Amino acid sequence: MSTLTTPFRYDFVGSFLRPEALKEARKNFAAGSIDADELKAVEDREILAQIAKIKQAGYHVLTDGEFRRATWHLDFMWGFDGIGHAPTKTGLPFAGEAAMIDDTFVTGRIAYKGTHPFLDHFRFVKSQEDESHIAKQTIPAPAQFLAQFSMPFAREATRKIYSDDQDDRQLTEDIVTAYKAFIQDLYAAGCRNLQLDDCTWGMLVDPRRHAFYDTDEDGIARISEAYLNINNAVIDGLPADLTVNTHICRGNFHSTYAASGGYDGVANYLLQREHVSAYYLEYDSDRAGGFGPLASVPDGKKVVLGLITTKFPELEDKTKIISRIRQAAAYLPLDRLYLSPQCGFASCEIGNRLTEQQQWDKLALVRDIAREVWPE
Repeated sequence: MSTLTTPFRYDFVGSFLRPEALKEARKNFAAGSIDADELKAVEDREILAQIAKIKQAGYHVLTDGEFRRATWHLDFMWGFDGIGHAPTKTGLPFAGEAAMIDDTFVTGRIAYKGTHPFLDHFRFVKSQEDESHIAKQTIPAPAQFLAQFSMPFAREATRKIYSDDQDDRQLTEDIVTAYKAFIQDLYAAGCRNLQLDDCTWGMLVDPRRHAFYDTDEDGIARISEAYLNINNAVIDGLPADLTVNTHICRGNFHSTYAASGGYDGVANYLLQREHVSAYYLEYDSDRAGGFGPLASVPDGKKVVLGLITTKFPELEDKTKIISRIRQAAAYLPLDRLYLSPQCGFASCEIGNRLTEQQQWDKLALVRDIAREVWPE
């Protein structure tokens, strides 16, 4: 088993553009012209090719690129009891485009089934570990799971099951219990690096947050506390040698975004008090605000600066990115800072608006800048 831990000085969030062969196989599977075994064979082949490219690019963390998923978060939720989904009619509102991903809702008490498809997904990636590379498993944060079923758009379906749970206490307890059981099995499968992907904090700082949640500022504070508490309830008590980090996003669908706002409004919750080892923070645009909130990060914790965008193909100016790293170092020491793209390249199957070559060019830029800023 590899003893490496994330983050690395140059790192990535997790998802990659789906190769054309994989897109075609998934389309054929949906049409019924190939079976599950044939689809898996294509997935296995493309994931192995992707891992070889990751290693060739000089990166140390390995993922499957989320090649077996339709979305970064919903596939994970579908693996539990009490969750249903159906093709959407309206989608989710992003800037200029609706994300046409399945509506996902509560159909019964949420519970762990005793297994989960992501366990085998992880084992496949772990088989490619060696002394220089370690597998990282990405899953949505518990807060993301809670938001999916407690926000106003979901209340009607959720209340049919959790009818007397007006403060979401039972819903929260069920989610925590299910997560802990899954993560224990993931740990038993050899996982030592877990990343919790979380869009909830971006929604809580957006100027439209009161409309998102149908509440006032006091309500936003209560929700922020609830999101912090559910994340920490899962993290606390996990094995000491399981590194748990979090990635914070404002939406990443087909090169669009869902929310805007700096970290100032949630620094007291997220940056000061969440029990993670490192934060992968979106910082590729003005929508993420300034670096001042980094001063809230407690001693010993790390921040991965997501300064390179995955939304557009144009390469950033190396000098400007280095300057921004130096600016961030005014709030958090340079030796606790790291570099990555701001998000994955394909949070959903559709992917962002760039080519695979442009994707690898972005990763090469991240690597080269990090080697210059933090020479070994």
